[in-house]
Amino acid sequence: MDEKDVLKEIPDLYEDNGMWRGSQYSFYSHTKCEFFPCHQTEDRENFNCLFCYCPLYALGDQCGGNFKYTYGGVKDCSGCMIPHKRENYGYIIGRFGELVELTKRRAAQEQPAKEDGEEKGGQK
Repeated sequence: MDEKDVLKEIPDLYEDNGMWRGSQYSFYSHTKCEFFPCHQTEDRENFNCLFCYCPLYALGDQCGGNFKYTYGGVKDCSGCMIPHKRENYGYIIGRFGELVELTKRRAAQEQPAKEDGEEKGGQK
């Protein structure tokens, strides 16, 4: 089964249809982690570690989170709890389509360089 068939078989893969509510796969709390909790919170019981590294980081200023850029231009998400709240699983999954499109655009931009005989990293 190729990727396109899988997407037809699982129509809710990139959208928040609410089917995840109450499921085991939508929440994981790693309380034994050396960094738990990695963000300040008063609700440790509902701190979700499933998205330890936020998949929405790649969306830059369109992620919807509480972030700031450092002087060096690095995105600092230490003030954001979006991926770490139990009830936000659907929000994250609902944005996966945007990540897929971003990946497609980046791959299309890299394609002309590869056609010119350049390898990854700009080497020939």
